[in-house]
Amino acid sequence: MSVKKESVEKIVQAVGGKDNIAAATHCVTRLRFALKDEGKVDKESLENIDLVKGSFSTNGQFQVVIGQGTVDKVYKEMVAMTGIGESSKQDIKDEAAKKLNPIQRAIKTLADIFIPILPAIVTAGLLMGINNILTGPGIFFDEALIEVYPQWADFASIINLIANTAFVFLPGLIGWSAVNRFGGSPLLGIVLGLMLVHPDLMNAWGYGAADEIPTWNLFGLDVQKVGYQGQVLPVLLASYVLARIEIALRKRIPDAFQLLLVAPIALLVTGFISFIAIGPITFAIGNVITGAVVGLFEIAPILGGLIYGGLYAPLVITGMHHTFLAVDLQLIGSTGGTFLWPMVALSNIAQGTAALAMMFVLKDEKLKSLSGTSAVSAYLGITEPAMFGVNLRFRFAFISAIIGSALAGAVISVAGVKAPSIGVGGLPGFLSIFPQNWGAFFIGMAITLVVPFVLTLLFGKLRKQK
Repeated sequence: MSVKKESVEKIVQAVGGKDNIAAATHCVTRLRFALKDEGKVDKESLENIDLVKGSFSTNGQFQVVIGQGTVDKVYKEMVAMTGIGESSKQDIKDEAAKKLNPIQRAIKTLADIFIPILPAIVTAGLLMGINNILTGPGIFFDEALIEVYPQWADFASIINLIANTAFVFLPGLIGWSAVNRFGGSPLLGIVLGLMLVHPDLMNAWGYGAADEIPTWNLFGLDVQKVGYQGQVLPVLLASYVLARIEIALRKRIPDAFQLLLVAPIALLVTGFISFIAIGPITFAIGNVITGAVVGLFEIAPILGGLIYGGLYAPLVITGMHHTFLAVDLQLIGSTGGTFLWPMVALSNIAQGTAALAMMFVLKDEKLKSLSGTSAVSAYLGITEPAMFGVNLRFRFAFISAIIGSALAGAVISVAGVKAPSIGVGGLPGFLSIFPQNWGAFFIGMAITLVVPFVLTLLFGKLRKQK
């Protein structure tokens, strides 16, 4: 697709002109601006530009939805036109962070840590879905496929090993990303994370059933030799401590001795602190959080499903949905599955369905086309074009999607639907659900395919009659 220079000029003018742009970069589908004054943005003019599919502000960044492939051409043309110079995503984040309050900064930090490792986790979820199909009873036959065809057993075993790797060594992934985010050396973060799941330690998944917990005796102080497989909080806090120690040492130790002293001292001190204090304390906190979330859904699953299923899409607007990645991973590590992520998959479908219904409501050909393409994108797990380009622009569509998502969330919560991993949201999401829960999940999926569509059409007709 060729990019018209006039359209790019209109985008620049709509965001307040080049003098209002502090920095700019792009991701797969969106232009990301750090603007000096977002009050100067003319959203109506911006969203009437042929290249623009929507816009929104989050975490101090003003983002303009363009579309995959095209966004790269638009960005290059804009850089050449304005002379602002290409910026990295980190430059934009640093510039935008200046405008955030402490809570927003905390949410942004979690997002910065978990988003880089998300591809590995999602890939693991898809592979675990394939393993579920091969090993789950009642899908093709009364018995599991590998029991009917034993020659497939080893094939399934290898897939399971590959899929589980990201979760078995999850602290290593988080350690790499977290230490990098906190300003330390990513390599030391990997070592720290793997140290917390070392095979010499007792596996955390067997902690509750163990008759005796092995310990170290440090001059009279007993320290439990327990690993932190599947745990999120221990490695997050330990990564922060490691990065702070490393930064402090690099400032004080001469360059000639840094290779010999910085990493050994930083890892040694962080390791002792982790096993003596950070690990046990955060492990207990993590269990309390897990118990509270599980308890809520056990006591009132309908209420929990309605609230989380309905609120997830609004949380995406604020960026707070990233905080629930940590909760999902904690649930998977502690209980073997998460009941939150299936509602995320259904929320994506609901947004896609509402956008699809807008094709039959709208008369503008550009918006009709955008509704159709963004619906397909949402059904495959990418909701930004549907949510920000269509549904939020026409609020009744967004509300219809929320209602459908909330109802579906209540249904699958009552049924106890769980996912052993985080996968691709949208229609392929069933692959990451436990096979025994597929029936209930498909009912929830049917709700998100029907309710938002019907409500959007009804609201659309009522809107025209006014």
